[in-house]
Amino acid sequence: MPSNNKQRRQGDEESGMQEKVITLATPVFFLLIFIELLVGLWRGRNTYRLNDAINSISLGVLSQVSGVFMQVLRVGIYAWLASHIALFKLPTGSIWVWLSGLLLYDLCYYWLHRCGHEVNVLWAAHVVHHQSEDYNLSTALRQTSSGPILGWIFYVPMALLGYPVEVFAALALIDLLYQFWVHTQQIGKLGWLDRVFVTPSNHRVHHGVNDIYLDKNYGGILILWDRLFGSFIEERAQEPVVYGTRSPLRSWNPLWANVEVYKTLWLDAWRTQHWRDKLRVWLAAPGWRPADVAANWPSVSFDIARPLYHPQLSRAAQVYCLLQFAILLLVTTHFLAAQVAMPWLAGLGYAAWLTAGLWVVGGLMEMRPRYIALEAIRLGATSLGVWLARAWFGAVSLTPLMLGAIILLSLASMIALWPIFKRSSIMHGHLSHQ
Repeated sequence: MPSNNKQRRQGDEESGMQEKVITLATPVFFLLIFIELLVGLWRGRNTYRLNDAINSISLGVLSQVSGVFMQVLRVGIYAWLASHIALFKLPTGSIWVWLSGLLLYDLCYYWLHRCGHEVNVLWAAHVVHHQSEDYNLSTALRQTSSGPILGWIFYVPMALLGYPVEVFAALALIDLLYQFWVHTQQIGKLGWLDRVFVTPSNHRVHHGVNDIYLDKNYGGILILWDRLFGSFIEERAQEPVVYGTRSPLRSWNPLWANVEVYKTLWLDAWRTQHWRDKLRVWLAAPGWRPADVAANWPSVSFDIARPLYHPQLSRAAQVYCLLQFAILLLVTTHFLAAQVAMPWLAGLGYAAWLTAGLWVVGGLMEMRPRYIALEAIRLGATSLGVWLARAWFGAVSLTPLMLGAIILLSLASMIALWPIFKRSSIMHGHLSHQ
């Protein structure tokens, strides 16, 4: 038992280190996003839409929040395996351990990524990263919340070979941070770098739904794996990349984004009359469906020329959604820093409140009238919640001045909510989707 507790603490520490680094890197991410936006505007090739960018970053926030409660899956299992069943005990201080570990991690990532496109249950988690119909640096932050459930399996070889958990955690962070910069349309081809590394040109291909580009270029840092295993294709000037998925999300709801494919798979498994197909649904390639289900519930045919999902909001409504989202971003940094010292139930409640905020802001951007009432409820619950949190949990560390500011901001938002959205088409039911 003491050994298990030690490994659990070690896993928590390494996972916490990842969260801290990502939190510290976040201002850099947003600075680069701002620079990319300015470059796109200057070139007359802007690749950003406010609603899509908010949705992508919301999914990144949700991934970080949910990750707090998945530490045992993200690093804890690896720490236990490396401690109990590793064939070797590799030294942390060896440069060769780090270099070989980076190569092996990237290879493991390649197969996780590839299987994420070839196995339905893994695609259900990975699809989140591909749902955006735009392609820019905010897309890089669009991460799944359910990926850790099965993703850890692909890194078991590293644990068996004895790569220390701190090496594994650091390499995972390096691989993840590297992939941020390749999500841009503002950088063209890079010569020999395109032949060795994953670059913007190579990764644009990966996000394409064009027939020629579909399910290609899976590498994380090195594109050499794709060349070795036959999954590489070069970006072609005569074939502009079309982004998104073949079953478009058509929503700004970050919760729905995470569960849409799981729901489809569950319904197909429930509806089919064949027991073998009930299992095959989860393990088959995306797009496969039991014959009896496909006959009775046919899929909508894919149209690569479909218009972008883009419900129109008034400028005031856009500013309102952006402001509320910015507040939620700031509060998320507090949550990630403070959750360690919070009682578990308080942390869960805090995470639920953040999730509800992202969900409601997404609903407002979809021009759904019922979300006006839900937003008013959320704002009221915010004022009450922070007061209760300060009264019950000292770890929240809210001064009277901070508490008053939050309550006043919530009240001001409630007052502005109705007139802002009354002038928007949301009040007239002009829904441009579904």
